[in-house]
Amino acid sequence: MTETHDAQTLHEPRLIQDSGIAARVANIVEPVLEGLGLRLVRVRVSPSGGGTVQIMAERADGTMSIDDCELASRTLSPVLDVADPIEKAYRLEVSSPGIDRPLVRKSDFERHVGHEVRIEMAVPIDGRKRFRGKLDGTEGDAAKLHRDDASEGEAADVVLPIEQMSEAKLVLTDDLVTEALRKEKAAERAMREARRQERREARQARHRPQRPAVNGGE
Repeated sequence: MTETHDAQTLHEPRLIQDSGIAARVANIVEPVLEGLGLRLVRVRVSPSGGGTVQIMAERADGTMSIDDCELASRTLSPVLDVADPIEKAYRLEVSSPGIDRPLVRKSDFERHVGHEVRIEMAVPIDGRKRFRGKLDGTEGDAAKLHRDDASEGEAADVVLPIEQMSEAKLVLTDDLVTEALRKEKAAERAMREARRQERREARQARHRPQRPAVNGGE
């Protein structure tokens, strides 16, 4: 993957946006996260537990390590203190989107083709606002869905504009969990191999013979 492609993926717009106070927080934190190489997924503002602001983020490849969460939290905390988008006291939580994650970008819908999703539309489609079914790819900036909640006489296959959705979230299924575990193991293997390569390069550097310094001729 090239650096240009990485940058384009990092800056891919969210087609499903936050609203209200969450939108104010999102406008503040999104550019800060991008500076850390992370993408904002969603912001949740909840009064529970004395007030909580949850910021879901990830890298462009969909990963989000504990170190990433800690770095983002340390960086965002003083920024939010200065911007002060929420009047009341709150606890800041930075996390990955989770297995049954929200889908907010076109690439999210493409990456999870074949998995079940719940969708709530801000604008009704054929008189309905709630849909559930398996993702069947995208068509332009719309998601294709094979419905498992279609009543008799209703179309089983629908095309839903992503920008007109208020919420889209994966349904936690055995297949989804299996795929998540497979990706986690693959990421761990890649990290171990990267560390082994770093150690090999360090050993080679230590044993590389030093060229003698060349003095000027006398």
